[in-house]
Amino acid sequence: MSYFLFKRILTLIATLVATSVIVFSVLEVLPGNAAQVLMGPDADPAAVEAKARELGMDQPAMTRYAHWVGGLARGDMGLSYAYGSPVSELIAERLTVTVPLAVMAMLLTVLLALGVGVYAAARHNRLGDVGLMTLAQIGIAIPNFWFAILLILLFSVKLQWFSAGGFDGWYFDDGFWHGLWEGLQALLLPAVSLAVVQGAILARFTRSSVLEVMREDFVRTARAKGLSRRATLWGHVLRNAMIPVITVMGLQFAELLAGTIVVENVFYLPGLGRLIFQSIANRDLIVVRNCVMLLAAMVVIVNFIVDVLYAVIDPRVKASHL
Repeated sequence: MSYFLFKRILTLIATLVATSVIVFSVLEVLPGNAAQVLMGPDADPAAVEAKARELGMDQPAMTRYAHWVGGLARGDMGLSYAYGSPVSELIAERLTVTVPLAVMAMLLTVLLALGVGVYAAARHNRLGDVGLMTLAQIGIAIPNFWFAILLILLFSVKLQWFSAGGFDGWYFDDGFWHGLWEGLQALLLPAVSLAVVQGAILARFTRSSVLEVMREDFVRTARAKGLSRRATLWGHVLRNAMIPVITVMGLQFAELLAGTIVVENVFYLPGLGRLIFQSIANRDLIVVRNCVMLLAAMVVIVNFIVDVLYAVIDPRVKASHL
């Protein structure tokens, strides 16, 4: 196991380094000038040049890359051009919205997908299977931002059960559970809008994986020994079917972390996605660079965790890498 982990950690580090190079290089070639945006379109060219030197934009690209990576290693992300405050503080503040939103959406995705996928597989080619898979196909075809607007129209405008948008923060002055419920209530509609599409995809994948395992010899043996269909399904089939499903779950969670930009803007949530959107508009590339790198690192780390879970669930995966 130690050799397996060593190889995975080396791959993780190499991937993060390559990602940092790609992120820095892509943002370097983008048009626009942060100094010009900060000084205004009618600013004197000499003043714009002086501002660029103040921001360190006159230094060679390799120097700025080394300075940026060195800062990341020390936990220093630099100062925002537009806000004038540390980027790490801006990101930490926005993560208190984005991470709970992604976790909440992922929990809803897993509950929806496992329930629907296993139920559909157990009733293969029956009315329940066909009906649920038809709904799943519709869910895949619906853009999450469009579904978010429908949720606002129904639950916020017509029924007035939830707020149409905004997030007041996590306040626990009136008690922990009351503050937690208020925060989760504000994130519920955005989480549902994110979970429907991902849940539909995962449900179809779960159904296919369960059906494939149900055709294996050990399942027929378990049934021949007298195990009920339910006991065989939950005790033997699901464990083996979860191996490929966990990979998709990991990728979906990473996608939820990185894909909240549109939904956060629809619900006007002060999360990481909205920070990226505002920073792009302000040409605040240092914030964009660190946010994109953080999201990319989350994706890579989630994939690393999935690889390790693979080895725990199925020892054959670990053995194949020895």
